Amino acid sequence: MQHSNKPLIDFTRQDVKVMSKKTLFSGFFKMIKYQFSHRLFDGGWSEPIEREMFERGHAVAVLPYDPITDQVVIIEQIRVGALEHQSPWQLEIVAGIIDPGETAEDVARREMVEEAGIEINQIEKITSFYPSSGGCSEKLDVYIGEVDASKASGIHGLDYEGEDIRVHVMSRKVAYQRVKSGQFENGASIIALQWLELNHREVVSKWRL
Repeated sequence: MQHSNKPLIDFTRQDVKVMSKKTLFSGFFKMIKYQFSHRLFDGGWSEPIEREMFERGHAVAVLPYDPITDQVVIIEQIRVGALEHQSPWQLEIVAGIIDPGETAEDVARREMVEEAGIEINQIEKITSFYPSSGGCSEKLDVYIGEVDASKASGIHGLDYEGEDIRVHVMSRKVAYQRVKSGQFENGASIIALQWLELNHREVVSKWRL
């Protein structure tokens, strides 16, 4: 077997030709139709490809963690993507879309107050990822934020956005068990809780100085 010494990813935006871009629908979100071609791994260019894309924007998700009590704050709300499934109410970490002029940290701190009723002290980035890049533009920056879990309770959300969000406080171990049992179905939440399970000692050591 021959092994290539080439980088795993060596193509860039310059290796794509966008021939057309048309907005098919514009509401709470957008649907856009692209026609494009791209360079092929074996050389040359692809034939024109047509794809519809769900324009979702750039978002932030943040796991609220209390290093003193070793607890996480989890929110629960109804999600339209799960309406036809067994449980339309989803367990998640705090999240929100980045508006023009905002930084990811700005959004993390704002959404923590709006959705969980608490404030972030220290904050650290975990990763960034595309939840479904085959048809959706959304990119998520995932953070972990230091909070006082004893202040987290009740129902939150913005009335004008139709939000009805319930707060849960649970131990890190219980949350991770719920990841393993499949009770968490949200990708950012699973990633953040798995990361915390692997790195909680380092986080506690750093934040409790």
